[in-house]
Amino acid sequence: MQGRSQLPAAKLATKRKRERRRGGKPRVAKPRPPQTPSAPDPTRPRGRREIEPGPEEISAIRRRGRAVPRPQPARPERSGLAPGSVEAQRLPRVVLAGRPNAGKSSLFNRLLGRRKAIVDPTPGVTRDVVEAIATFGERAVLLVDTGGFEGEVRAGRPDAPSRERLDRAVRDASLAAVERAALVVYVLDGKAGLSPADEAAAAELRRRNVPVLFVVNKLDSPGRLAAGSEFYRLGADELLPVSAAHGHGVPELVDRVLAATPTAVVDSAAASGPDVIRVAIVGRPNAGKSSLLNRLLGYERAIVDASAGTTRDALDTLLEVGGARYVLVDTAGIRRRRKVSEVLERSSVGTAIGALGRADVVVLVIAADEGLTTQDQKLAALAWSQGRGLVLVVNKWDLRRRERPKSYIENVARLMPALGGFPMLTISAKTGAGVDAVLPAVQRVAAAHAAELPTARLNQVLMAAFQAQEPPAVQGRRPRLYYATQVGRRPPTIVVFSSIPGSIHPSYHRYLENQIASAFRLKGTPLRLSFRARH
Repeated sequence: MQGRSQLPAAKLATKRKRERRRGGKPRVAKPRPPQTPSAPDPTRPRGRREIEPGPEEISAIRRRGRAVPRPQPARPERSGLAPGSVEAQRLPRVVLAGRPNAGKSSLFNRLLGRRKAIVDPTPGVTRDVVEAIATFGERAVLLVDTGGFEGEVRAGRPDAPSRERLDRAVRDASLAAVERAALVVYVLDGKAGLSPADEAAAAELRRRNVPVLFVVNKLDSPGRLAAGSEFYRLGADELLPVSAAHGHGVPELVDRVLAATPTAVVDSAAASGPDVIRVAIVGRPNAGKSSLLNRLLGYERAIVDASAGTTRDALDTLLEVGGARYVLVDTAGIRRRRKVSEVLERSSVGTAIGALGRADVVVLVIAADEGLTTQDQKLAALAWSQGRGLVLVVNKWDLRRRERPKSYIENVARLMPALGGFPMLTISAKTGAGVDAVLPAVQRVAAAHAAELPTARLNQVLMAAFQAQEPPAVQGRRPRLYYATQVGRRPPTIVVFSSIPGSIHPSYHRYLENQIASAFRLKGTPLRLSFRARH
């Protein structure tokens, strides 16, 4: 108790001491003089988006004994162009290649200014080719991240032949990206040093006669910077030292890339074209998501392997069919949370869930040989709670030829009523049976997801539902419904004005949602319905 009584006295003594220093006058804030714009200080460090200092500014900076600031790569602005669109394919392709764990994905994210590719210390994390549009001021390039590139696939692995087959598929995808490159940025591991794999890869690139810029990554210290001269044995005229982790040397790399590639800008008119339907293909591991993507596109965009967990990054690919434009996003398999323990798998699952949240329609792929599981229901509920449209696709139907699709769908609706109201298709991505019905179903759900409900018709449906069944009374008072209006799309969002908005029973809430969805044929999309008092 003694310490508590002394504390206020000590604070009071400190306050009186400060007042005596000010002459016993209370503290009054001094008015600030009006700020007048002044000439820019050439010695002030410049921001990421500012222009390079001119010759006079450089001279003034050097007279003051300060370092000349270099322009940092601009953070890319999100445009309406998809990496697989025709407009994006006209941009110069800059392909990042290198052996596993050289830091290609880290440099890819550093150049983009955001985290697009998954980064992990485990070698061989990137498998599929990841594309993104990077803008630097008024210039733009199509940046491509590839898997571990080596001269030849190593044989004799303990987990061969499945591992060898996967490595060969990764290498073939990387070589296919190199063939179409305007510039190849070959990333070397400055920490590990030169290896025979780098020499074999450099020889392979020389045989293909593509322009190559050699970049030595992970040079974070003067000692490593001095040891990087051994990479001149590759026959490179110039080595560019960088550190993707800390950003050292990245502005110089951007200058070299822009100087070695043709000038291209993002066409804003093309970016503001028709709406693109973003479709996220999600599901449990080994359900056939990548096989479905390749079948829809008509070529091998994603690497397919029998082992679960082959896909790790989210792959965005644009597809134009019948005047409609889709961005198909292949994602990693999502297992139950308690089974996800590795950091790499958690990153892949987080990327997949992020792609789900940015999609307009979610295609939930279910393996027919395993049947519907609780995890499938959770993924459907996740898409529904985030306001995404949903299409259920039962893949591998060729393994259940004896069962009729109609009876299977009816059985699912009976056992799991929560999934009975969604469009459900039975397909086989391996044989192509039923795949032609996927995109039309996606288009119908997307149209319902972005539907505009006429106010007059909406209120007719509301009054008909109210007259057919009134809401239950609460404490002797029965709520009245006045009118409704739509306040949002994707998904449709409706506000109903009521006399007692807080007394609407949840069952009557669901009743109105079902009536409105049935009247406007909003199948496969959530409907947000809220109640508000009339003022």
